[in-house]
Amino acid sequence: MSTSAAVEIESLVKCYGRVPAVDGLSLTIPSGTITSVLGPNGAGKTTTIECCEGYRRPDSGTVRVLGLDPQRDARRLRPRVGVMLQEGAGFYPGARGVELLSHLARLHATPLDVATLVEQLELGDTARTPMRRLSGGQRQRVALAAALVGRPELVFLDEPTAGLDPRMRRSVWDTLSELRAAGVTVVLCTHLIEEAERLADHVVIIHDGQQVAQGSPAELTEDDESTVRFNGRPRLDLASLRDALPEDASVQEVSPGTYVVATTVDPGVLATITSWCAAHDVMPEGLQVGRTSLEDVFIKLTGAEPGTGS
Repeated sequence: MSTSAAVEIESLVKCYGRVPAVDGLSLTIPSGTITSVLGPNGAGKTTTIECCEGYRRPDSGTVRVLGLDPQRDARRLRPRVGVMLQEGAGFYPGARGVELLSHLARLHATPLDVATLVEQLELGDTARTPMRRLSGGQRQRVALAAALVGRPELVFLDEPTAGLDPRMRRSVWDTLSELRAAGVTVVLCTHLIEEAERLADHVVIIHDGQQVAQGSPAELTEDDESTVRFNGRPRLDLASLRDALPEDASVQEVSPGTYVVATTVDPGVLATITSWCAAHDVMPEGLQVGRTSLEDVFIKLTGAEPGTGS
């Protein structure tokens, strides 16, 4: 394993019955970075992360986490890796948040200070409340604190800001940035493109169980493409618009009534779009020309709108 990699996956295959959830996936996660793993529903990202965490056994291929096999070396890895499951799952429903964190801290040699963690993530109100009675956002914050309290070298976070209000989401972002500054590797599964763009040093996009792109947000959006966005009636037949545009252009209805054209935009392309709209009695409301964003790249590579599954 490369000394600069926290996670290395080669030709990973994992099937459920005869259906491959992960189909020959290879990827590398650099040490000391925040790496965001993106993908639509059924892409295989959660299964991939579960193989890294040791919860799933690969059918074939290799997985190395901090140079170790998550299955064979689970006991050696456990003190070095933090895990936050989706929606704060995995805790006894009768446990109280702060008591749970104190218990977990006693299981580690050099834990973080629980009181500081409680203050940072505003968990004081969970001290006397069982997990089953906490709000979704509170459970998320307890789960995040539980993943961090052991002072891990590597942490896997599945949707850590789901259900949080904007202020608390930014507080969690600050916590993750502090982890990176301390040399911790963060693997972040998220549906929030803004979260990936703001936090990630490295982004991996997975589709149909395979890696389709990887690099920094700047690298993934550095081509010469621009985008045209406009709103119109939902479910427009876009075939004739695609035929009228350059061959490399992509046209997607990214949400009902919202359309994105990705290509090299010049006056001729813009005129083609507006003429097509006029011919099809479409008022292109909110028409905007912009540079390619990470969301545009995601849509072009997967054909899916961000936020469509795990």
